[in-house]
Amino acid sequence: MYKRKLFLLPVFLFPLVVILSQCLSTTEAHDPRGEAYAGAKTCISCHKDISNSYLHMAHNIASSPASTQSIHGSFLPGQNSVTYNDHTKVIMTQTDSGLYQTTYINGQKTETARMDIATGGVKGESYLYWKENELFQLPVSFDNTKNHWIISPGYDTIMATYDRSINIRCLECHASNAKTEPGKVPSFAGDVIGFQKNSLILSIDCERCHGGAKQHVNFQTANPEVKTAKYITKISALTREQKVDLCGTCHSGTQTQNAKSIFDFKPGDKLTDYKKHAPSAGPVDLAHLDVHGDQLDMLKTSKCYISSKMDCGTCHNTHRNERGNALLFAQRCQTCHKAASHNVCKMTGKMDATLLQTKCISCHMPALPTKAIINDNESVLIHTHHIAVYPDEITRVTNYLKNK
Repeated sequence: MYKRKLFLLPVFLFPLVVILSQCLSTTEAHDPRGEAYAGAKTCISCHKDISNSYLHMAHNIASSPASTQSIHGSFLPGQNSVTYNDHTKVIMTQTDSGLYQTTYINGQKTETARMDIATGGVKGESYLYWKENELFQLPVSFDNTKNHWIISPGYDTIMATYDRSINIRCLECHASNAKTEPGKVPSFAGDVIGFQKNSLILSIDCERCHGGAKQHVNFQTANPEVKTAKYITKISALTREQKVDLCGTCHSGTQTQNAKSIFDFKPGDKLTDYKKHAPSAGPVDLAHLDVHGDQLDMLKTSKCYISSKMDCGTCHNTHRNERGNALLFAQRCQTCHKAASHNVCKMTGKMDATLLQTKCISCHMPALPTKAIINDNESVLIHTHHIAVYPDEITRVTNYLKNK
């Protein structure tokens, strides 16, 4: 019988940003989400600039078909293996039938599986494979920050195993649709979850955030002279709570239990109808929050959020790849933190202004270790969304600036 371990996929995504639209994914003529959906491919003709920018967004690479384009690890001999011990290694290979991970013990092949789906791509990537109608995570991932293959976070470091099941919660934040059905792989674990393969829509696409676009596409196509978007959810038209609830479908708590599938969430819905635990502005035990997946919870504990009308889009342009642009994000901080408001940084005037601005994020939203992802015995660092004064970071940044 086939054994398996149930696990919520700990892929390395995220200095986390808000969910956005996918404009270049390949979709079927009939969208599996229903007649109200047009498929993200239809967005391209009218939204080419957004489509091109979106290719590099974290939401686009949340999941994609595994290929040499979506997998950044090398398949060249000498660069394509992970050694577990003197007897065991996993080798990544490319053949005419696909890309594979294969375990060798004392030189003998013991297990192999094809990389079918790539997930992640910002800090790193993990890979899934199909066994019947079930999805499992492969034992080797890729660390983009160090540019090498690694044992998948949380996996056994002594023996390579292929039995980590992927559940619906994983896909709810890494895909745009998936419908479950009973699993077909024999197991001692009782009832297990499988997926209808033709229901799976990879990546986070346009309609995941803007709702079904079929009526919008039909109207705009028939009335090209109308430049005002009709029959589509405009994020700018949502209330603040509706905006953060939309982002919160994926970024509001790794410890929550879903009351119903997040795939059913439509822009404008209340997050509390879908998740049993809904974060609220005010005191929260930060010790139970994690920089991986708890971005909204952390943001709502911040004075910046409590004392203003800011939402996720205040800082994040969801249609542009601005990852790593510290100065740009700092400039957005300064739309509120300015001399006229008497709330500028206390270091202003003491250091070079331009240089100081580049440190706003690293000082007040430092990269902290996540408890969810351990890589090579080290925690992956992700910027916290609890905006605050961090004395240790102030000291570190001040010393850095003094030495410049």
